[in-house]
Amino acid sequence: MIDEGQLTPKEREALAAARAVRTNAYAPYSEKQVGAAIITDSGRIFAACNMENQAKNLCVCAERNAIAAAIVEGERQFHTVIVIAPDSRYWPPCDSCRSVIAEFTPKAEIIMCNGSGIIHRATLDQIGAIPFTPDDPGAPE
Repeated sequence: MIDEGQLTPKEREALAAARAVRTNAYAPYSEKQVGAAIITDSGRIFAACNMENQAKNLCVCAERNAIAAAIVEGERQFHTVIVIAPDSRYWPPCDSCRSVIAEFTPKAEIIMCNGSGIIHRATLDQIGAIPFTPDDPGAPE
């Protein structure tokens, strides 16, 4: 675990962007507002929040929304995904998000920040063993 002071300036900028958009999340069902940001290989930052729907299979996670925003702008390569959790736990990307991340960057670094500001850094393959459930997404060791 690390704190914000151990992040690069670009990572801190992306973390702030994810934190800012998290409050725009549409989460009337879970009441869990999540923010995410990606840092592209060209140095651009794209941040987004989650969007729920009463039909659960139509919900879109913050990570996929951030990636979609980058794709719209012509970006295809990124190296870092930052996820801001709504509570004291870490929220690793769900299986759908992991698949989308791997499509573009199999070696992506994932920076997970809990609601208290404590940060855990892992690669995409390292978080594969971290469970994700709506009630208790778990925390990396």
